Amino acid sequence: MSVAASEKVQPERSGTGLHAVMVAAGILLSRLAGLVRESIFAHYFGNSDAADAYKAAFRIPNFLGTLFGEGVLSASFIPVYANLLARDEEQESRRLAGAVLSLLSMVVAVVVLLGVLLTPFFIDLIAPGFHGPKRDLTIQLVRIAFPGIGLLVMSAWCLGILNSHRRFFLSYAAPVAWNAVIVITLIAFGRRHGQFDLAVIVTWGAVVGCAMQLIVQLPTVLKLLHGLPFVFDTVSKNVRTVVSNFVPVFISRGVVQVSAYVDQLLSSLLPTGAVAALAYAQQLSLMPISLFGMSVSAAELPAMSGALGDENEVGNYLATRLNYGLRQIAFFVVPSAAAFLAFGDLINGAIYQSGQFTHKDALYVWGILAGSSIGMVASTLGRLYSSAYYAMRDTRTPLKFAVVRVALTSGLGYLAAIPLPPKLGLDMKWGVAGLTASAGIAGWVEFALLRMTLNKRIGKTGLPAPLVGKLWSAALLAAALGWAIRLGLGPHNPRILAVLVVGPYGVAYLGLTVAFKVKEARGAIDRVMRMAKSRSARRT
Repeated sequence: MSVAASEKVQPERSGTGLHAVMVAAGILLSRLAGLVRESIFAHYFGNSDAADAYKAAFRIPNFLGTLFGEGVLSASFIPVYANLLARDEEQESRRLAGAVLSLLSMVVAVVVLLGVLLTPFFIDLIAPGFHGPKRDLTIQLVRIAFPGIGLLVMSAWCLGILNSHRRFFLSYAAPVAWNAVIVITLIAFGRRHGQFDLAVIVTWGAVVGCAMQLIVQLPTVLKLLHGLPFVFDTVSKNVRTVVSNFVPVFISRGVVQVSAYVDQLLSSLLPTGAVAALAYAQQLSLMPISLFGMSVSAAELPAMSGALGDENEVGNYLATRLNYGLRQIAFFVVPSAAAFLAFGDLINGAIYQSGQFTHKDALYVWGILAGSSIGMVASTLGRLYSSAYYAMRDTRTPLKFAVVRVALTSGLGYLAAIPLPPKLGLDMKWGVAGLTASAGIAGWVEFALLRMTLNKRIGKTGLPAPLVGKLWSAALLAAALGWAIRLGLGPHNPRILAVLVVGPYGVAYLGLTVAFKVKEARGAIDRVMRMAKSRSARRT
């Protein structure tokens, strides 16, 4: 690596480390709020027909919100906008932000209108196994939820502005407002209405929550942009770059969402509760992916996009940033995956088990969660590799590998969900665990392709084998300790048992990684100590 590149990387490392912490803090708050929301939802709905309808209904808005929203904007808009900021071209960056906002507003308005009109056709595509009142309820819920898409897309635009200006915490904590509205709605109306009526009321609450998520971000965004710069521009160079990047990323995200669509379709053909149980499991599995994978990737994307210098310097810079981020992600995600495999029933039981959600449901969700754990490490590491491609203005390579992933997920998912359970003598409901396991296998293939191709362009990247061995050894030894404690305690309330088992598991993992001289472990302890000293100093 050249001296110039080295000098560029070192200052940024600590900066993006702090930014990643801010992203993680925002995501942690929003995810914890999401778990509270899901816990209360599970209390009132369990794995019922109404729960299936609600989860299926939000699949379409989430699908379109993801396509037009955060993921696509992060990959297409932030690299261009952040690069303009790095060059101190404030006026041009403001114009670009306004032009993107105008284009998004027009496109999303049309999508929402068509979505409301064509909802019955969508239902036949996403949930062909729904019939009668369950299907009618799903149609009603989708029509209510569709306007929330526009609000979520505008919220994602705000996130792009805030992230580019390194205001990470607010953008990722904003969903707390959305979750809070839904929680309030559930508590206020849960005891007074049946499940079908309550599902309708909660969907209206979700739309109001989308508005609140946007509103909490707007004041800061308006301050950064000195107003709301609506500009209609489709010809300037920067706008054309964003649009040209948007299309392949849109297709790439769309391809990935096809995987979620296939899961939705296949799970709708399984017994009642499969759709809802899959959603409960995904809520948990996305926690470490978002908290650790997204936090590092989101913080690194603007930093990598602002890299200046010749091709060799930029390549060295990206490789250094990438390797640093991969270590940070793996240190946290490996024990998360191991915990879901070993203690998944305790974790989801502590969160969901109440009212209509029974211990039997907790065991069911554990099986689905175990399948998700297979690809958890690959999914989180793959996010950072995709960010590196986007920083290099290459949106097509991730698209190609996303297609491969979806093809594998669809083929393996069908085999694992439909014909395999009867052949193994299992209840058909367990087919949904096959869906998540097949998605995990496909995720590893995609990750391997992303790494191999990028290594040919910028040099060797990836996790050292000794580090991987230390992390998994520490996680498995800590899990063995957790199981010994669990067997010694015997039956207990799932919340108490989760604290008494998962808590020591985490402490043991940290202690073992320190003993194995994993530098990320010592770094985590040092950050906690610095935060404690900072709080103590402020009090005095």
